[in-house]
Amino acid sequence: LQPTPRTAGMVQKLDQKLPVANEYLLLSGGVREGVVDLDLDELNVYARGTDYDMDFTLLVPALKLHDRNQPVTLDMRHSALCHSWLSLRLFDEGTISKWKDCCTIVDHINGATNYFFSPTKVADWFYDSISIVLSEIQKKPQRGMPKVEKVEKNGTIISIILGVGSSRMLYDIVPVVSFKGWPAVAQSWLMENHFWDGKITEEEVISGFYLVPACSYKGKKDNEWRLSFARSEVQLKKCISSSLMQAYQACKAIIIKLLSRPKAISPYHLRSMMLWACDRLPANYLAQEDYAAHFLLGLIDDLQHCLVNKMCPNYFIPQCNMLEHLSEETVMLHARKLSSVRSDPAEHLRTAIEHVKAANRLTLELQRRGSTTSIPSPQSDGGDPNQPDDRLAKKLQQLVTENPGKSISVFINPDDVTRPHFRIDDKFF
Repeated sequence: LQPTPRTAGMVQKLDQKLPVANEYLLLSGGVREGVVDLDLDELNVYARGTDYDMDFTLLVPALKLHDRNQPVTLDMRHSALCHSWLSLRLFDEGTISKWKDCCTIVDHINGATNYFFSPTKVADWFYDSISIVLSEIQKKPQRGMPKVEKVEKNGTIISIILGVGSSRMLYDIVPVVSFKGWPAVAQSWLMENHFWDGKITEEEVISGFYLVPACSYKGKKDNEWRLSFARSEVQLKKCISSSLMQAYQACKAIIIKLLSRPKAISPYHLRSMMLWACDRLPANYLAQEDYAAHFLLGLIDDLQHCLVNKMCPNYFIPQCNMLEHLSEETVMLHARKLSSVRSDPAEHLRTAIEHVKAANRLTLELQRRGSTTSIPSPQSDGGDPNQPDDRLAKKLQQLVTENPGKSISVFINPDDVTRPHFRIDDKFF
């Protein structure tokens, strides 16, 4: 049993609020890595190597709705697209009684009272409960139990750093609402052709979704949840080529800090662009093993295109533009930064590689002082095999040097898909 699911199990015993038979989703990579679409501006900065060695995200359902054989209709009257309020009218009296202290209350003219499940209040309760449980664990330490090094509440996320043997593991724990089935607002997405068609079944892709504790740009923090398709994304990643995944990891390593302040582009935006590229491009092109450098430049070009147009559609709900709230000032600031990356991507990639190597050296040094330990096995996000390396930087340098002033983009020439193309405006070469 992993340490943090066990902790969540102890939270359930504390006041019986959490479902007894619960289903957790453990993802490789913390929230800061973009594994879930959450807001990063409220998170404290942690550095790999300095603060932790491995990072994970754990989704813990506070409520479950699992008996749906039809599209799930959510209450989006008060919310922006991709967001919803959640009334406990969907649940039985016992559930309402258990959770009413974590709700905002709306009294109607007709005398009825409506309880809306509050992401901020749920997060507060969850943090308090986890703190109690961890305090009890530390009073009676058991052999083999990890050492709690840090517990922090970052907005609606609880971040825990555990010492497991000689490794420090960061767990970002996210209280969620879990649904079986598929939301009605994303129903039209199922009607389109996708890159995963024929590779995995529709049942695998649409087995469920979540509401995560995040609100829209102008939303009400106490009431608004965000739709998350993390379970589906785990399945889709099985269909993404290793070279594209390597390009994604490299691009993320370059831009994750560069574009983080002021808040504009998150790693989740980049992940969405990668999924759109998978839909847009021929499978035989994306399967090319030696095209990682092309894909990396293409992702940078796509990112620039999305930024200057303030347009990044949510992959599952395309009518939701995740960048529409950006100011012109923020757009121009980040566009300039991205242009500097695009003019010398190899140098920026080498800098990112050096940061990764430095973090790994710190980790190895700490592990030499301690003993080896077993590592959790989460749903992978590409992980270490796809970390950027020097070979990719060299290939990148060669492409840029041989093609001055040209844009290598994953918007390739639709009339000739046999090779990658260079694009200047709408002309292909």
